[in-house]
Amino acid sequence: MPDILTSSSAAVDRANALESVAILKARYFRFMDLKQWDLWQDLFTDDAVMDMRGEAEAMSQLGLDVGDASLWLLRSSATLRGAVEAALAGVVTVHHGHMAELEHVNAGEVRGIWAMEDVIRYPPGRPIKGFHGYGHYHETYVNTPRGWKIASLELRRLLVEKV
Repeated sequence: MPDILTSSSAAVDRANALESVAILKARYFRFMDLKQWDLWQDLFTDDAVMDMRGEAEAMSQLGLDVGDASLWLLRSSATLRGAVEAALAGVVTVHHGHMAELEHVNAGEVRGIWAMEDVIRYPPGRPIKGFHGYGHYHETYVNTPRGWKIASLELRRLLVEKV
């Protein structure tokens, strides 16, 4: 006969993990939009990986000079922070994450896909005024002694519209 307390406890642990990851992702968007870079960096594992090569391709299609797109594969929370902070300096951003598909892999790992939408407005003097974008974040999260953290993410754009 299955142990009801054990299975119930496991279900509660899974639900808590998924809720923690949802809160983590909400903070990712909010801290980025508010340019709270210390708090934003702390959402990641120290060895986090951010694959933004698809983002480079989308920005190139908008007419922006992105340089070598292979360099848009970023490793370490410090590198991620430096690149994103520099890219968004003086830029007004609004990010929304929707319709989370979260999979509890085990007690220490969750995978997720988030539909996203963002509005970006550049300061005067940039090649374009801004854009409105749509896509999906594909991510992994790990439970660390400091709580749930983003271990990897990849943004796959579906559409960007120049404004």
